[in-house]
Amino acid sequence: MFHHTTKLRVRYGETDQMGYMYYGNYAEFFEVGRVEMLRSLGLTYAGMEASGIMMPVLELNCKYLKPARYDEEITILVTMAKMPGVKIHFKYELYNEKEELIHIGETLLAFINMKTNRPCLPSQEFIDKLKPFFE
Repeated sequence: MFHHTTKLRVRYGETDQMGYMYYGNYAEFFEVGRVEMLRSLGLTYAGMEASGIMMPVLELNCKYLKPARYDEEITILVTMAKMPGVKIHFKYELYNEKEELIHIGETLLAFINMKTNRPCLPSQEFIDKLKPFFE
């Protein structure tokens, strides 16, 4: 199992009239969390795309428990519970500054060969960097 945390502040433009983060912006926080998780391993989306692999989102699930508010620093905990194959699954927990769980979510992404537009396995480098967390 692999965990990673990232912090991100809710900006004014991400909020609605009540000062709550607009519901559609939670997916962007998920993306920041997973990109930073991969970056912590020395992997980047740009690097994967340069090698011919893209990772589109297949599924997104969200559960709103409490609102994220303007100017709060949100902790994004991302968990990968199992080694990826053709698909990769991420779980998210968002916490406010009081360390209260305010949001949970999941995404399912696929590895796609950009030349054939067909599902594929991740690169060997990707597997090698994750393997120690699942042994």
